This record gives sequence, C-alpha cells and structure tokens, in this order.
Amino acid sequence: MEKRKIYFDYNATTPVDPKVCRELAEVARDCFGNPSSSHDFGREAAAVMARSRSQVAGLLRAEADEIYFTAGGSESDNLALKGVLLPRLRQRKTPPHLVISAVEHPAVRETAAWLEKMGAVVTRLPVASDGTLRPETVAAAITGQTVLVSLMLANNETGVLFPLAEIAEITRKKNVLLHTDAVQALGKIEIDVRRLGVDMLSLSGHKVYAPKGVGALWIRRGLELDPLVHGGGQESGLRAGTENLPGIAALGRACEILSEEYGEEQKKIAGLRDALEQKLDQALERRLVFHGHRRLRVPNTISLSVPWVDSEALLSYLDLEGVAISAGSACASSTHSGSSVLEAMGVDPALVRGAVRISLGRWSTLEEVDLLVEKFSAVVRRLWSISPLYKPQSPE
Repeated sequence: MEKRKIYFDYNATTPVDPKVCRELAEVARDCFGNPSSSHDFGREAAAVMARSRSQVAGLLRAEADEIYFTAGGSESDNLALKGVLLPRLRQRKTPPHLVISAVEHPAVRETAAWLEKMGAVVTRLPVASDGTLRPETVAAAITGQTVLVSLMLANNETGVLFPLAEIAEITRKKNVLLHTDAVQALGKIEIDVRRLGVDMLSLSGHKVYAPKGVGALWIRRGLELDPLVHGGGQESGLRAGTENLPGIAALGRACEILSEEYGEEQKKIAGLRDALEQKLDQALERRLVFHGHRRLRVPNTISLSVPWVDSEALLSYLDLEGVAISAGSACASSTHSGSSVLEAMGVDPALVRGAVRISLGRWSTLEEVDLLVEKFSAVVRRLWSISPLYKPQSPE
C-alpha cells in the first residue's frame, strides 16, 4: 500500500488550483495569438491580458494600468530595485542610497549586494529578536542620498509582518520611494496598496495557487522605472518579450479566486496553524522553540527549532514518512548554511541548526495536522534517542 504523502510547505510553492488549471489550459488551447498583433487573434489575446490585469489589480485595490507582468517575484524585485537605482548610478554624481532589512528575501538581498558593487550605498537594518522592525529604525537610516527603501511585507521564513503603512508615512515625508516584496503576504492578509502607502509591490503566481514562471510588479501610477529586459515595447516598454499569456491568465484567475474566498480561507488556515502549534508543543514536552512574533504574522506559517536535532536529518526522516516541510526559505535551502533570518534575529546557533518551517494552505486539513504531529514527534524522539546532546525532561 502506497504511503500517504502530506504537504506542509506552501510557502515554498503552492499546488495549482484546479480552476486555475482549467483557465491555463483553455487559454493555451484557444487563445494562442500574440497580444501585440493587430488581427483578431491578437485582439483576443490582448483582451485576455486586459482581463487578467484587472483581476490582479482588483486583489490589490489598484488600477489595472499599474500592473506589470513579469516572470515571477524575483524578477519583480530586481526590476523595482534596479529600475530605480541604475539611472542614479549612471549619473555618476552622489552615490544613491538604498535601505533594506537584514531579513529580506535573497531576491532583494542579492540585488542590493550587486547594486552595492556598482557603486550604490546599502544600509541593512537589524530586526528585533521576534523578527519585527521598528519604523523609527527605518527613519534613522534615511539620509539625504536615500532614494529607495525596500522591505518585505511578510517574512518568508517566520511569517512576521512589517509595519509598512507606518513606514510609508515616513518615506513619503522624506520624499523616498518605498518598495515591498509582498510575495509571502498576498492572499494571506488583505492588501490595499493605497492604504499601505507603498510605491511598488512585488508578487508571484506560484505562491497563490497559480503556476510557476509568472508574477507581477505593481507600480504607482506616475512612477517611471528603467526597464530590466530590453528589446520590445511590451508592458508599456518596461519588460520586453512576448507575454506568457496562459500563465498571466492563470495568475489573474488565481487572484480573482483569492478576492472571492480570502476571509473564510484564512480563518480556517489560522485555526489549523494554532492547533498544530499547540499539539506539537504538547507532544514534545514543550521543548520546541518557536520563532517570530506570535501575533504580527501571516496566518499560515510556523517557524520552530527542535533542540539537539539537525534540521536536515529531521527533514530527511520526515520525507521518508511522506511529510514535506522545509528548513527555511526554499530559495536558500540548497546551501545548507543555516537560516540568515534566524541569525539576524539573534537566535542561538545551536537552535538555528534545528530550525524548520511549516506552512499550511488551501487544502490543509485537521486530519493532516494530526498525522503531521504523530510523524513529527515520532521522528524527533527517534533523533533525540541517538543524540549525545539530548537532555531528558526532569521529573516534576
């Protein structure tokens, strides 16, 4: 009998929703025209593009002409940072200043490092031990040369939320642009770009039940960026290349579904997450260490460390049991160097080695929660039994 597999790694990627699959297949089959063509096939494709743009904008409470399609969240982050900084660098005057946090996604962190090599000045802000960022920390970092602040809305490892609306008030007063990587927040919290106050916002399709290879950057109307990809006039000249129409249509449909089902879905997921945390903690003698602010976080993410256990060993044993979780960010997991996010939060290196991320989603169930608790606790106890560092609980 085939073992049952359970998936608790929704922050790495989500299964494609069947409704989104149907949209993807129908557009790929029936609407193959180039949206830039002037004949009927092209006009049909352009109509699909326009509809999808409106669907994405609707989820963000934005205008359709502020949505620019990309190949994913990493490209959107690159476009936002390079599109603002590179024109300033070419002027060869005072080096432009960029502010990010120490816990940003690699797409922002490494782009900032590249811009630094090109001559930009980069400030990396520390976070508190619970992963939060104080607005006054941002305010203190801004100088007369600061042109852009880029801060994630929700952390991909801990789920902790940054106070972007408060930070936006600061950046507006100082005439500094504000970009947010909202890849891990979209669909998990309600986002209204006007109330949020940011100037640019990145999102990714495969985190919201759409396929991989499609994303978007929302750019406040009136803000001009340098293009990242040259060679054509697509996306108002900001991104060259014939558009991925089936993927874009799928992203639009995924955003439409989120607009319709957001509230109840997130309430259900938050309830499952809370139950999972409590049951795991009880099953393992309350020896687990949970990371991140307990309230200021998205409803689906758990970051925890298992003392006296190496996370890679834990993941391997769980994989044999058919359980999928993560050691942290999927984008950095191939390095096995430990979580830079937890390190920035000041977590003990011994606990960083035993850190894992559990993330729930649309199809998570209470039955799966109970099965995960059973398998997780059994594997941990097995690893504790062979660990020379394990300290048995003292009898009360």
